[in-house]
Amino acid sequence: MSIKTHALTATLAGAMCLATAAQADREDWPENFTVGTASQGGTYFVYGSGWANMIADELGLSGGGEVTGGPNQNLALVHTGEVALGLTTMGPAADAVAGKSSLAPGVKMDNVCALFPMYETPFSITTLADSGIESISDIPDGASIGFGPAASTSDTYFPPMLETLGVEFDRRNGGWNDLGGQLQDGLIDVIAFAAGIPIPAVSQLEVQTDVNIIEFTEEEQAKVMEEFPVSAFSIPADTYQTLEDDARAVSMWNFTIAGCDLPEDFVYEITKLSMENNDKMLDIHRSAKFSVPENLEYNTVLPFHPGAVRWYEENGYEIPEELKR
Repeated sequence: MSIKTHALTATLAGAMCLATAAQADREDWPENFTVGTASQGGTYFVYGSGWANMIADELGLSGGGEVTGGPNQNLALVHTGEVALGLTTMGPAADAVAGKSSLAPGVKMDNVCALFPMYETPFSITTLADSGIESISDIPDGASIGFGPAASTSDTYFPPMLETLGVEFDRRNGGWNDLGGQLQDGLIDVIAFAAGIPIPAVSQLEVQTDVNIIEFTEEEQAKVMEEFPVSAFSIPADTYQTLEDDARAVSMWNFTIAGCDLPEDFVYEITKLSMENNDKMLDIHRSAKFSVPENLEYNTVLPFHPGAVRWYEENGYEIPEELKR
């Protein structure tokens, strides 16, 4: 056998070993996966569906986003293994870990692990310009307010927030696109959104009609922050055509989640793909500019999946011991 032939044989043998190892690493991977998002017309649906497609394409798997009731339901679906991945906010996550989820009271959801930070969810209010409502205090008693899907972050936290601010209302639920249509048709008076910005339904509304995007006063913001797990936020003026100045709001952080029992290598590859390709994430939704490892600190509730921990530690990011699965 010539030296060249021997070298070629060795090279081919090495490549076959690598291919076999790669296949072995994937033996326990799921054949397909689903990402729990939220209703159409909201940022979760756009972000989650786009992220699912990116993972599927890059890893050569079958996967996609699924319309759900949002963060609370996603926690339950991931916990039970009905979906592999999902999106949630930290308020509902804290409730789920403590067994206080509105969907499953008393059930401590301990099979939910964090992957990476997404973005902050601002709580914002939209009305039609001709409604005469220009502030929270202008909302008339008995006004019909759409709070998104039942048990969503908005539906869980916005009603008690507004009650704290003295607003009396008629509560409505539905998908964001549906509520946007109802607002435009005069069937409801206000939509109270909790979604990443820009909210697709609001962007669509302001193209079709004149709207008011209502901000919190300093006093209202401070009162809500004192009573609820939210922080101060400012909606940049360039988020919507309607805004002339930044709008004061409050917000809650979002994280992607996974079943803690998913294979470590599978979750490692998902985390690596998501954290090393922010340009591709930005193509999905511009709120992904906050989907970077530097924002890990905003999860103090859920344990990180071992696959995610491995990527972070390989890249110089520390995970507190109490947040390691």
